[in-house]
Amino acid sequence: MSSIHFVDWMVIVGYFLIILGIAWWVIKKREDTSTDYFLAGRHLGWFIVGASIFASNIGSEHLVGLAGSGATDGVAMAHYELHAWCLLVLGWIMAPFYMRSKVFTMPEFLERRFSPAARTVLSVISLIAYVLTKIAVGIFAGGIVFSVLLPDMNFLGMDSFWLGSILVIILTGIYTILGGLRAVAYTEALQTIILIFGSILVTIFGLKALGGWEELRTIAGSDMFNLWKPLVPAGVESTWAPVKEAGRMAWYFNDNYPWLGMLFCAPIIGLWYWTTDQYIVQRMLGAPNETEARRGSIAAAFLKLLPVLIFIIPGMIAFALASSGKIPTMQAELYGGGSELIRDNAQKAFPLLVAHVLPIGVRGIVVAGLLAALMSSLAGVFNASSTLFTMDFYSRLRPNSTQHQLVWTGRVVTTIMVLIGLLWIPVIQGGKGLYDYLQGVQSYLAPPIFVVFFLGVFNKRLNAKGCLSALIVGFIMGLIRLAVDTPAKFITGFSYTEGSLLWIINSTFFQYYSLLIFAVCVIVMLAVSYATEQPDYDKINGLTYGTTSKGDKEASKASWTKWDVMTSGLVIALIIAMYIYFSG
Repeated sequence: MSSIHFVDWMVIVGYFLIILGIAWWVIKKREDTSTDYFLAGRHLGWFIVGASIFASNIGSEHLVGLAGSGATDGVAMAHYELHAWCLLVLGWIMAPFYMRSKVFTMPEFLERRFSPAARTVLSVISLIAYVLTKIAVGIFAGGIVFSVLLPDMNFLGMDSFWLGSILVIILTGIYTILGGLRAVAYTEALQTIILIFGSILVTIFGLKALGGWEELRTIAGSDMFNLWKPLVPAGVESTWAPVKEAGRMAWYFNDNYPWLGMLFCAPIIGLWYWTTDQYIVQRMLGAPNETEARRGSIAAAFLKLLPVLIFIIPGMIAFALASSGKIPTMQAELYGGGSELIRDNAQKAFPLLVAHVLPIGVRGIVVAGLLAALMSSLAGVFNASSTLFTMDFYSRLRPNSTQHQLVWTGRVVTTIMVLIGLLWIPVIQGGKGLYDYLQGVQSYLAPPIFVVFFLGVFNKRLNAKGCLSALIVGFIMGLIRLAVDTPAKFITGFSYTEGSLLWIINSTFFQYYSLLIFAVCVIVMLAVSYATEQPDYDKINGLTYGTTSKGDKEASKASWTKWDVMTSGLVIALIIAMYIYFSG
């Protein structure tokens, strides 16, 4: 694009001022206690909880990745977004246990249910994963947005990727360090509104530039509007094959998404992420009671349905505008002068729409929305990381720490995470393929965590030894896969001998390998638990369905009304309706 107009700059500056104003207002209201700093004093209402969960999830990587998938594969990746039902599982199944336990972190809940060792293992894995994945991916995607919207920006030898990333990391870090979860949650509520409003404007003006919805369906074709098209077999002989074989993948989303793996693996990853990950669940833990926590989860489920319409559809609009030649500059960017869309360039689809179809002023609102996406995801990981370290390590090593010391430690850890984010920039900027690589990492981390949480809640007989065995075995299997994948991914010309064990491990679809980890973890947890002593049921009172008292059950039942049931049913109905509509 040319340059952002002065009016757009004023809108962007206004956005930053409002964010800083809210943060300052929240900071002045804070109390110097760990509950206030890490869980907002447990005073977050349902809308703030829901909006904050959504904003934490929707980072700039969604604008880049989802819109890019829309440009290349149509609505195929909407399968992931339609996992909004996982948030209903959080609200109706897991929330009662979390809220009764009054924990600060998910590893702390695991300690209450199983053992301190389980807490330590999960805390370590979570912190490492946050640094390697959430921070890295967020900055990478944000850098792409800045490089497209402000290509000519340069200061002291730093390009727009560096300048934009540094600015947002530091600004986000400041209010997260000072205000804790309360500042994060309230700013995320505003950022959610800006992000949704801005993205809707992109869809509206994009359709206007294209010629309307029917024109989009005509140019894109029925295949791009069909969620099920990628599941139609091109040849029956290899519909289930777990190993990638050139020319023999029959059912797939693209070359890395086999249908069977998606069908069974995606829900495991979804339930792990939405119901057991500190990054998400911490917002719900900030609610005052089970009612607000559940309603916040339901609200987040509604919001989670929006990305299909405000991110994936804009990507398809970008494809249609480029392929039809209606905007020649977009065609040049996405097609590079050839007849085929360049998949690597598709990640620019959303920012290209912002650059070419939005009028002055509106563009500033949408750029503010893009900044909101980047800031909210970074604020979430900064805050979650500081909470994990402070409450799961520091407070246990120094049990006599004052509330002031805990808060101070949280601020120091957040500052360190900000510095790590800054140090990641050159690695991420030069790491071609890093984004896709990191997206697969969670598939290896999720299964053991999912297994110990859900089996632990549903089966009171499972014990600490079974939990720890499943966690260790699952994480070792994940590390083996990462160790095998890494050289093949990043060393030019490196490959394993076809047919060898390492080749099979590297060539197996990550979804199938994830399912293998899941199956092994279930077997290990059940076998070890039943081969050893049963847990002390008095110590896990209220932490499993089998040890929940009659009073707790009645209190939980009193926490919801028919409206909660009806709104949850509406979420399910909307998911079904979207599946039906996007069926070709």
